[in-house]
Amino acid sequence: MARQAPLSADLFPADLPVYATVGRTASGRAWLDALPATVRALQEEWDLRLGAPLHGGSCSWVAPVELPDGGAAVLKVTWPHREAAGEAAALRAWDGDGAVRLLRHDRERYALLIERCAPGEELDDSDLPPDERLLLAAGLLRGLWSAPAPPDGELERVADVCGEWADTVEERMARLRPGYDPGLVRLGVRLLRELPATATREVVVHGDFNPGNVLSARRRPWLAIDPKPMVGDPGYDPWPLLEQIDDPFEHPEPRPVLRDRFALVADALGEDPARLSAWAAARTVENALWCADHGDVPDGAEELEVAAVLASLAGV
Repeated sequence: MARQAPLSADLFPADLPVYATVGRTASGRAWLDALPATVRALQEEWDLRLGAPLHGGSCSWVAPVELPDGGAAVLKVTWPHREAAGEAAALRAWDGDGAVRLLRHDRERYALLIERCAPGEELDDSDLPPDERLLLAAGLLRGLWSAPAPPDGELERVADVCGEWADTVEERMARLRPGYDPGLVRLGVRLLRELPATATREVVVHGDFNPGNVLSARRRPWLAIDPKPMVGDPGYDPWPLLEQIDDPFEHPEPRPVLRDRFALVADALGEDPARLSAWAAARTVENALWCADHGDVPDGAEELEVAAVLASLAGV
């Protein structure tokens, strides 16, 4: 292995989003202080030539790298946290069918060497019509959902996570008393508990399937990145995609737009549109109380207005 040049300070600029996000806590600052040494060790062990870091991840340091054989990849070093723990297991299970391939993994350092997407355009930035983008993304989801789940214990279960969320929503509502519609919040709590329990099948869900996590590539036209994977009801996955591609609530009449798009995606995925709408309502209620707990009660109120529309579309 060739001797590596010293790491440049330019690889760790203070304006990277990870510094603002992770630097809020003492443990996060300690991790950031050790980050250059961690990257240096990985560079040497995996014999990588590092490029300038990407300004994307809020909890990770990510940079393009050149492999010893001249190939291109991406090095991702993540602040250790619960949602990131299963990323390698999911990428290994998917084996490139709808997502980037995992090349190497260091469990202790939460480091991944993964396939690089080029040109790497986000689906959100594509000039394709919204319906085409939705169908392209649905095709990726079908691939992700078709993979066998890793051995028990490698990924969390949607039922367990959403059960915790339901408890947290109730606790935040009682403690914060934000003035939100109590009936709608109770509905969201009920759905968070009931939907996972009534699933007719379980798959490896991406967990954060928004259009910013779908990139253009060469091996396949589009590939998913940055999962927060779990095992459970596939209906959990589509809402961030439906919400963020050509935001339906920016249209003068969002209901018909949402109805048509839920129907389009549900048909492409073999799912029930009402169930997808119910999952969207449940996740939006949870997000509303998250906003309130983080000091933004007005944003939470807006989220609940969205949840009310979604619940009506679901017929719940």
